[in-house]
Amino acid sequence: MPFAVRAPSLARLLLPAMLTVLVGCSGNPPPPRTATTAAAQSATLHAGDLTIRASAVPTSTLAVSVADQYGIQRGDDTVLLLVALRQGPEGREESVPAQVSVTVTDLSGQRQDVPMRELLSGDLLDYVGTLDVSAPDTLRFDLRIVREGGEVSNMQFTREFHPR
Repeated sequence: MPFAVRAPSLARLLLPAMLTVLVGCSGNPPPPRTATTAAAQSATLHAGDLTIRASAVPTSTLAVSVADQYGIQRGDDTVLLLVALRQGPEGREESVPAQVSVTVTDLSGQRQDVPMRELLSGDLLDYVGTLDVSAPDTLRFDLRIVREGGEVSNMQFTREFHPR
């Protein structure tokens, strides 16, 4: 199992504070399923009873105690990416394990891969990674999520970062 951290769910701390852009899926879309949003902090993809949420925030906006608890360096030039996969009815959702790979592209076309690690919070499993940004900039996040059984979901969203 990859490196894992036990802590209160970062998703529960961050996601309610962010704008969620919902992207619906039609009845029988061809695999892989893809979500695309523009200029959002986060993106959500619904695939049947599976919900995939991805969000990106400057780590300087995290409380010091939260950043310390997760071993995340706070700074205006560091971004936290959080990916959560949940399955089941609302209020009784369970985590879904997956392989999460992320590539980020800035406005100049420079690409960087974001190493993701597991983050355990009670029974919930999230995936987190950090990356550098030179604000002002707009980053495009390309996520590839491969669940057990090989089902692939792709997500893409764009997030603007401004100096504080």
